[in-house]
Amino acid sequence: MENIKTAMETHLDNLTKPRGSLGKLETYGIKMAEIQQRVPPKIEKKRIYVFAGDHGIAACGVSLYPQEVTRQMALNILGGGAGINALAGGTGWEITLVDSGIMGGEFPPDRELKPVCSFVRARIGWGSRNSFEEPAMTEAETGKALDQGRALAQDAANRELDLTAVGDLGIGNTSAAAAMLIAAGFPADDMVDRGTGIDDAMLENKKRIVAEAVKRRNPPKDGTAILRNLGSFDLAMMAGFILGLEDRGIGCVLDGFPVTAAAYMAYLINPKVTNWLFAGHLSRVAGHRPVLNKMGLEPIVDLDMRLGEGTGAVIGGHIIELGVKAAREMASFKDAHVTDTGKDEEKY
Repeated sequence: MENIKTAMETHLDNLTKPRGSLGKLETYGIKMAEIQQRVPPKIEKKRIYVFAGDHGIAACGVSLYPQEVTRQMALNILGGGAGINALAGGTGWEITLVDSGIMGGEFPPDRELKPVCSFVRARIGWGSRNSFEEPAMTEAETGKALDQGRALAQDAANRELDLTAVGDLGIGNTSAAAAMLIAAGFPADDMVDRGTGIDDAMLENKKRIVAEAVKRRNPPKDGTAILRNLGSFDLAMMAGFILGLEDRGIGCVLDGFPVTAAAYMAYLINPKVTNWLFAGHLSRVAGHRPVLNKMGLEPIVDLDMRLGEGTGAVIGGHIIELGVKAAREMASFKDAHVTDTGKDEEKY
């Protein structure tokens, strides 16, 4: 069988346009063809999984918001009022909110909540432990969180999705993400940022807390060990979800800094994950770019965003979809009876 990449390039070159004139849209189409092993690829069903959880390290005063905001924002998503609801709705994404470990008690049953999106109750605990004082999770909890993520990758396959995205929600998640990445070898000064917009005094405290947590836990540079010591239930589930997409023919779009930190843990476990990953956007969080660079992922858009919830991922994913639509819906030179000179950018 002809190489998929070559076949997709030939398909694109035969469309009524100068060769390569759609730029990165063509690049995204080629990668989707390789992921799906089909020419042209298709995107008919897409869904974002927003992993929500609380983080014990938030107790150290590293965030502008109290931890109860995680639960409040989860209810906002379930009610349809969050940023991800607006942007996913505007770009045709379905939403699954995953309770990975939100504090504050059990959520009411769906018949009372009447959620506007899919809601998965996958809580392992009432927020991860405070990694400043002890490992964030036990070995068993880490394994269970990874397995829950893989189960959601199976859910994506059962839904016959073509494209998925990963979003995050949780007070303290940039601190947990920064700690994981520092433990993995990234410079501390590049990884600890203002997150939700903390002032200088809180930023200095955040830097101190994160650095000390990494020093105290000192895990080996192994994705699973780093997740267990410094991560959280939601970050581990994200990593498990990404790992679980292997060989399923489903692409995955990453959101910002916490999601990319989880993806990097998955990358340490299995470097092949970048074959099915896209970087939806470049976050304003300073550490985002170096981690994407390390994985060889180029952000699709740079809109100065730092909201989280998967908002940047659905925008980037929409651009991927436009590339696939162009590949599927444009006429060929033969079908349109247009002369093909075979020259790049000089055809018309």
